[in-house]
Amino acid sequence: MAKFKCELPTQLINELTKLEQNTPKMMEEMTQAGAEVVMQNVKSNMKSSFKDSAKLEKYLKVTKTYRTKDGSVNTKVGFYGYHKKGSKSFSITSKKGTTYSYDGIPVPLIVRAREFGSSSGEAKKPFFRKSFNKSQIESEMLKVQKKYIKE
Repeated sequence: MAKFKCELPTQLINELTKLEQNTPKMMEEMTQAGAEVVMQNVKSNMKSSFKDSAKLEKYLKVTKTYRTKDGSVNTKVGFYGYHKKGSKSFSITSKKGTTYSYDGIPVPLIVRAREFGSSSGEAKKPFFRKSFNKSQIESEMLKVQKKYIKE
C-alpha cells in the first residue's frame, strides 16, 4: 500500500489559520464595499431620472451587514422612509385592530414608480438596476480582500 507524508511550513499553517479566523470579518467588509459602490452609482444615476434627486437622496441607505439563515453575508442598498409632501397623513388598521399612522408617501413607492413606470401613465426611467456594475463592484471587493490575503 502506498503512503504519502507531507510537512507544511509553520508559517503557511499560521497564515491559513489567521485567514480562517478573519474570513467572516473580510466577507462583511467586502459586501459593505460593494454596497457603497452601488450607493454612489444610484446617486449619480438618480440625477437623470428625477428633476430634483437631492430630496430623495437622504432616504437612500446602506443597511448593516448581516448573516442569513444559510450562512450568506448580505448588505442591502435601498430607499427607506416617508417623503413628507404637504401635510397629508394616513393610517392603516390591521386585522388585529392595531392602527399605524404614516405621514407622507412611502419613498420606495415613489422610486418603484419611476424605475418600472406606473399604471397611471408614468413612463419608466430605470436608474437603480443600472447601478449594479459587476466589474466595478468586484474590483472594490478585491481591494478589501487584498488587505487580508497577502500574496
